[in-house]
Amino acid sequence: MNAEQHVPPFRFKGFSDFWEQRKLSDLAMFNPRLELPDSFQYVDLESVSGTELINHRTETKSSAPSRAQRLAKKGDIFYQTVRPYQKNNYLYEKSDDDYVFSTGYAQLRPYEDGYFLFSRLQENGFVSTVLDHSTGTSYPAINSNDLAKLEIMVPLNLNEQQAIGKLFRHIDNAIALHQHKLAKLKELKKGYLQKLFPQNGETVPEFRFKGYSDAWEKRKFVQMLNNSDGLRRGPFGSALKKAFFVKESSFVVYEQQNAIYDRFNTRYRISEKKFAELHNFEVLPGDFLLSGAGTIGRIARVPKGIEQGVFNQALIRLRINESMTDSEFFLQFIRSDFMQKNLTETNPGSAIQNLVPMSELKNWTV
Repeated sequence: MNAEQHVPPFRFKGFSDFWEQRKLSDLAMFNPRLELPDSFQYVDLESVSGTELINHRTETKSSAPSRAQRLAKKGDIFYQTVRPYQKNNYLYEKSDDDYVFSTGYAQLRPYEDGYFLFSRLQENGFVSTVLDHSTGTSYPAINSNDLAKLEIMVPLNLNEQQAIGKLFRHIDNAIALHQHKLAKLKELKKGYLQKLFPQNGETVPEFRFKGYSDAWEKRKFVQMLNNSDGLRRGPFGSALKKAFFVKESSFVVYEQQNAIYDRFNTRYRISEKKFAELHNFEVLPGDFLLSGAGTIGRIARVPKGIEQGVFNQALIRLRINESMTDSEFFLQFIRSDFMQKNLTETNPGSAIQNLVPMSELKNWTV
């Protein structure tokens, strides 16, 4: 938004009027009070994720929590007033008249284009303004009265609001469609990971590619790995503590988050001297990094082009025997259900989940 001219840098053709500053209370009715039905679908603060309604539960007037007060009407916006940085806000477009939201949401009933207003409330600049007017640090929150006083820039021409709202609706629908496809693909992959590997006690998988009928054979897990340095846990914490980290260097430290999220951005660097001391823990393209504490069993294959560096104590590095094991097969093998169950088994009574001991892992029969 150009602060002097009060217009955005991009406009739809045919619109040239200035935008103006308006309070939210001028754009929507806040928290309209209506009599609740005897039975309704209750939506609490955990029931909206992003802009999607992911859950609700049936309640009655007598059983519902006292926070169940916001009876939804088609077109209403529900804005999360607790931890607004999460942007778990919802535009209610159902025709049902029995959904009741928690008072943890501010309920806005737009006077004009609802999707335009909803898109403005999701914009990062507005979220920053909300946080500036929130109280609390760990759980910042803003009350509905203070939210209603906040101002945003809006076009004077209702047709421009509608054009912008229509564009964002189209984009959001496309995102939702792809998210649905992604969820289906993840379920499909999960099914294949179960059926393309033999389960415990079996010698063949449930599904086979055409032309293959031989039984699978048992091997020690260590036989799938490089003989010289196939399995190594990261250095003890004292060998790579934060005191050794430097601001500028060509050598980085890979952490558990790299295995969990399969991304190889880094936060910390070490000196060339320290890297030389820890050369046995170097990460090379083609290696596999396995998370070994807390969130365990997650694996990522190291891509080409990474920065030279070492891995820390929360990771296990795996190097395969390429003459015996295919790299892509190994990756999916570790991700299969039965391997994940084996990897994450812990001793009874342990408060912290840890990977099975290296000595045990080496001798597994798979």
